[in-house]
Amino acid sequence: MKINEIVMRQIQMPLKKAFETSFDSMKFKNCLIVEIHDEDGNIGYGECSTFERPYYNQEFMGGAWSLLENILIPETLAATIEHPDETTKLFSRYHLNNMAKSSINCALWDLYAKENKLALAKALGGTKDKVETGVSIGIQKDVQSLLDAVKGYIEDGYRRIKIKIKPGKDVEYMTAVRKKFGDIMLMADANSAYTLADVDTFKKLDELGLIMIEQPLAHDDIVDHAELQSQIKTKICLDESILTLEDARKAIKLKSCGIINIKVARVGGLTEAKKIQKLGYDNGIGIWCGGMLDSGIARAHNIAVATLQGYTLPNDIAASERYYAHDIINPMIKLDGTFIDVPRGNGIGFDPDTYYMDKFTVKKAVYSKKIK
Repeated sequence: MKINEIVMRQIQMPLKKAFETSFDSMKFKNCLIVEIHDEDGNIGYGECSTFERPYYNQEFMGGAWSLLENILIPETLAATIEHPDETTKLFSRYHLNNMAKSSINCALWDLYAKENKLALAKALGGTKDKVETGVSIGIQKDVQSLLDAVKGYIEDGYRRIKIKIKPGKDVEYMTAVRKKFGDIMLMADANSAYTLADVDTFKKLDELGLIMIEQPLAHDDIVDHAELQSQIKTKICLDESILTLEDARKAIKLKSCGIINIKVARVGGLTEAKKIQKLGYDNGIGIWCGGMLDSGIARAHNIAVATLQGYTLPNDIAASERYYAHDIINPMIKLDGTFIDVPRGNGIGFDPDTYYMDKFTVKKAVYSKKIK
């Protein structure tokens, strides 16, 4: 791979409506887009999906920009890279900061696939022509608003419905959805909003036949999750707790979960996502691909990785129009019923929409390879 230039942009994409979790309410999605150019004119695209502030984990927009600009991009330009997997070793001395690392790794995978005239899904070893998707619904102001939202998404074709919860907006809300819509694939996402002191809440949720409860306890915990899992039938899905392959191994050994949500950005890129999904598959752990209110760039990477055999549950890869009036790729990602068709073109299979890419760019920098 003959890399000669890297471009980084900060993008601010307006959401169609505010998205509320247990830690924030967002009207815009900020992210960093990394473009890696080679000498033959190919461009690989990656996305750093961190939020503007360190709500989700320790990473945030300004810190990620600084790390990429001062360390990761210069080292990528200085290195001789033949395959995207080599970023694991290249960046191994730098702890955490997986979302920043992921933007480079994913851009290199896109570039690698384009250089070899392969669809990204095929380059990764994927086998599916379609990937199933679910939808994630933010915390609503009242029960009726939630029921209206669920009704709309079921009518749009989504089978799996994920609902964000927090103390005070949990059992009543989830019970109302189950009563109204019956035997749908229903799950709750707590975003670490609870502790073991709330076990009675989870026992009540346990009666609703949920397919999983995602990250109920602390963002860095696997021990208390194991205790909670031993007390409820509903499978716990770990999200924030799984940053590395080693985290996944320990969680599986402790029986902390029955399902893992792999967010490509959270684990450091497609290379590490592949390893974790194989470990889960080999140990009977359900796997699905999560999202970070991604732009179409990261969403395209998610589609590709979800074609791997370990991904056995519907994914959080919604259609572009679910969150955005305008995406930064062309065409926008669309649903075919409850599935998304896997692109067959080279690389991620989507072209950047240069008009909206430029319109949403609030900061841009270009870094060139130094000639020795």
